[in-house]
Amino acid sequence: MTIADLDAGTPLIEVAAAARAWLAEHLPADWRAAALDGRTADLERIRRARAARWYETLGESGFATPTWPREHGGFGVGADAAAVIADELTRLGAGRPAEDFPGVALAGPTIIAWGDAAQKERYLRPLALGRERWCQLFSEPGAGSDLAALSTRARRREDGAWVVSGQKVWSSYAHISDFGLLMARSDPDERKHRGITYFLLDMRSEGVEVRPLRQMNDEAEFNEVFLNDVVVPDAARLGPAGRGWSVAITTLMAERSGLSGRPGVGPALVDGLAARARATGAWDDPAVRDRIMSAFVAEKALQMTTVRAFVELGEREPGAEGSIRKLAHAALEEEVGRIAAEIEPFGLAAGTRDPDGAADRALRAFLSSKILSIAGGTSEIQRNIIGERLLDLPRDRDPHAGLPFRERPRG
Repeated sequence: MTIADLDAGTPLIEVAAAARAWLAEHLPADWRAAALDGRTADLERIRRARAARWYETLGESGFATPTWPREHGGFGVGADAAAVIADELTRLGAGRPAEDFPGVALAGPTIIAWGDAAQKERYLRPLALGRERWCQLFSEPGAGSDLAALSTRARRREDGAWVVSGQKVWSSYAHISDFGLLMARSDPDERKHRGITYFLLDMRSEGVEVRPLRQMNDEAEFNEVFLNDVVVPDAARLGPAGRGWSVAITTLMAERSGLSGRPGVGPALVDGLAARARATGAWDDPAVRDRIMSAFVAEKALQMTTVRAFVELGEREPGAEGSIRKLAHAALEEEVGRIAAEIEPFGLAAGTRDPDGAADRALRAFLSSKILSIAGGTSEIQRNIIGERLLDLPRDRDPHAGLPFRERPRG
């Protein structure tokens, strides 16, 4: 079995074997050795030096985007086979970085589902090769959890182009992105979920202003994005005008599935916690030990559920079930952050004295532990989705449901 033979009918064990064989042949030897020996600092140094060439190689092979059709740089395999490939890449630190998640996991599948031939030709190949980076321009100061309340406006000119004005927020990696997935209200006389149009925005367009937001973990991956009369050609519209909400559902389902955890069963966050607890002596505290064991069980259950979900998903698009795993993953991240701070209490008190030390990593884990419960829809939103779409509970009452958007009261 070689990568040339991979297709939707390939057994998973043969998919894994083909990925391992390809990596053995193409991944640089020092990169592979650093990953297998657990030399994290060396691995990061090697990856930084060779990232651009490696992502080209990965993209040319099809392993960067295995679910995409072959004509767009993939193998056309299902989500289960893609999970097997992702696991092989992760084991050697050879997958695409976190900042490419919006492009590979969100933009690609949405363009494949809704794009015309010219858009697929223009955007998919550079994305697969790691040449262009994407961000998501959905949330606004008044439309985060209630995304359909967005008020960024898109007005159509007589020549067919659009003029977009408004503000987005919490846009991950917008400061280093080439393109953005943009939702804007194009018809305020329609009801809330209608009259929205979806665009593929060139982030270098005149009138786009990006301001990074400094987080309490001292990183700045989130941004505010101001759109000041930005002219967007109609060729950058994805899907029919006014039907952007339907397009966005494709993106959101892919996002929640992608944020639901690693599609594999093996060592992960809690194993590192346990090792650190033994090293510091915190393992001798039965209360800490009990919490670590509970987190270990939760992590293994999430891993196995994620594997099962990806196998069952096959070639289908992700659905609302991903909200359950996303909710569980967010709760686990928060608990791991709290336990890490208890194991390294002096790290929490001392701040960043040793940026590469275990105590400082514990501090960052604690300060970053809320991110996943907000990104991609808050945990409260996931509970609403689970209640309404999976448990068939009554939807929240909206007394203004029948009103055009411009007549709805807004806080």
